[in-house]
Amino acid sequence: MKKGSPIFYGTLLLTAANLLLQLVAMSFRVYLSGRIGAAGTGLLQLIFAVRDLSFTMGAAGIRTCAMYLSAEELGRGRPQRIGAVLSGCFHYALVCSAVVGGCMWYFAPWLSEVWIADPAVAPSLRLYALFLPLRCLQGVMTGYFTAAGRIGSLVKVGFCEQLCSIGLTFFLLDRWGGEDAGRACLCVAAGSCAATLFALVILLLLYRLCRREAGERTALCPPYGRILKVAAPIALADDLRSGLNAFENLLVPQRLALFAGTVNALADYGIVCGMVFPVLMFPSVILYSLADLLVPEFSRCAAGRSGRRVRYLAKQSLRVSLLFGLCAAGVLFAGADALGELLYESAEAGAYLRLYAPLVPLLYMDAVVDAICKGMGQQSANARYNVLTSFLDVTFLWVLLPRLGLGGYYFSFAITHLINFCLSLRRLIKVTEIRLELGMPLRAAVCAIGAGLMTRLLPEYEGVMGAVFPAACYLLLLVLAWMVCCVVSWEDFRWLRGLVAGRREGRAASP
Repeated sequence: MKKGSPIFYGTLLLTAANLLLQLVAMSFRVYLSGRIGAAGTGLLQLIFAVRDLSFTMGAAGIRTCAMYLSAEELGRGRPQRIGAVLSGCFHYALVCSAVVGGCMWYFAPWLSEVWIADPAVAPSLRLYALFLPLRCLQGVMTGYFTAAGRIGSLVKVGFCEQLCSIGLTFFLLDRWGGEDAGRACLCVAAGSCAATLFALVILLLLYRLCRREAGERTALCPPYGRILKVAAPIALADDLRSGLNAFENLLVPQRLALFAGTVNALADYGIVCGMVFPVLMFPSVILYSLADLLVPEFSRCAAGRSGRRVRYLAKQSLRVSLLFGLCAAGVLFAGADALGELLYESAEAGAYLRLYAPLVPLLYMDAVVDAICKGMGQQSANARYNVLTSFLDVTFLWVLLPRLGLGGYYFSFAITHLINFCLSLRRLIKVTEIRLELGMPLRAAVCAIGAGLMTRLLPEYEGVMGAVFPAACYLLLLVLAWMVCCVVSWEDFRWLRGLVAGRREGRAASP
């Protein structure tokens, strides 16, 4: 990313906003877990699995399609066609989401009884079904604003949406929800749905204002053929993968209950998926912000046939994601026990956090590789890999959970994510024609392992210090080791300082 790169500054803005939003969301999740317990948290995760499946099926690949086609039109210098693109995306999203929402409304009682095994969650599922079309239309608008580089607008709307959701949920929990898990789930659904409506209205108003300022008056026919060509393969693969993921989430408590050492399967599931994973993925907000911006940037570069910039961005993105992933993994590994006690008052949560922390670099790099492949028009290949690994995941869980318990879940999680990453990386190398060197990644990983093991020799503290002290020591040891082993150099720090200085100079020179 060169000096003055809009990707760099967009990433900084989106990262800062998403970090704050994720911090607020995670704090609220901690509050919820304390209020409804591990079993209630597990129940909420099962509702989210059904909700996410319905959204994936209802959206049918339209967010990525809107982002890709909008970026393509901008890259070819045809912004006047974006209105037609978004109009077609809206029609497509409305038809698909209305069909899926109607099915979800009708089958909500059956889903709650047979799959989730708690009839009290049926109202929550029906509320999500009612607002599903609005959420899918919001996906179209966020895709456009991302492609257009209107990150500041998305940040502001995201803040308002999150505050609206949390505020209303907290109010309903306090006045009506109590400690009943079913009511608590309905309160969360109501807050989320109201926030979706609010965010969609604001995004539509902002879009109308943008078009009025640009003076776009031409009414073009929506490119339904192009929309179907891009969205259909994404939709098919996403639906298959999301269906397998939902089946996997609903399967885990049922198969886990067959393991001899399981006392409360829903509570165990809630600890791993509802408590540990949000903490594990919290630092990924930084890379996910970069990944969101890489899709339209690579689309523009591919449309403009800028092969040299594609290779440069791909190498830099992989390097940044690897180094950041190793930093985050060590921090979580070193402070796992203290974080488990501090956030959830649970030693089990801390133990599982330390177990999953070494997988962080793999998970974070996979997100960036997927984003680059999508930007290069490799959605179909990505979709095939995702479906394959999801199918393997379900197979492994079905076989291993009754025999190994949560150990089987860990094995399945690690192996399938590794397979997915290797397949996606191979595709990226092929389409971008980059050459990767193994020396730097190996040196970086060895340094991270050594620094992580050395933190185990440090004295243990309680509370915040128990998380901050080992994490700070790890980062200090890691950076020193990287500099000694030539993983990073002073040139990297000067490059980063130049980016920030260039931004300040640009602001000072502007009228």
